[in-house]
Amino acid sequence: MPLKVQDIMKLLCSVCEQKKVQAAGKHSVKGALVTGAVAFVGGLVGGPLGLAIGGAVGGLLGAWMTSGQFKPVPQILMELPPSEQQRLFAEALAIVRGLDWADAVQLTTLVLGNKELQQQLLALVVNYVSKELRAEIRYDD
Repeated sequence: MPLKVQDIMKLLCSVCEQKKVQAAGKHSVKGALVTGAVAFVGGLVGGPLGLAIGGAVGGLLGAWMTSGQFKPVPQILMELPPSEQQRLFAEALAIVRGLDWADAVQLTTLVLGNKELQQQLLALVVNYVSKELRAEIRYDD
């Protein structure tokens, strides 16, 4: 039975929901820039000791700025443009192609019952989100 892109996206979302995968993108970059800037200023003002203090203060400030900025990966996947969803569809289909299934619900059940397939699909999503979207991944297990 041919699968639709939305069926595979729902499958990927189900796998990510089980592991409670979240990602933070642009805000992580802001936090890193703030950390680096404060450490730099600390180094200019106080030398090596100022660099250490600036790095610590900048790290805390960066962490504070990015706290709460993580979004569930399923939400991110469903907000992707159709061309990117199609790309994930093709890669995920290559992983599940050998399974014997009748519909999308049965395929999801088969995948959720197979730890190896879950890990392969999760790795696909995590790799995509971290490399293509340059997002930081967090698991809330």
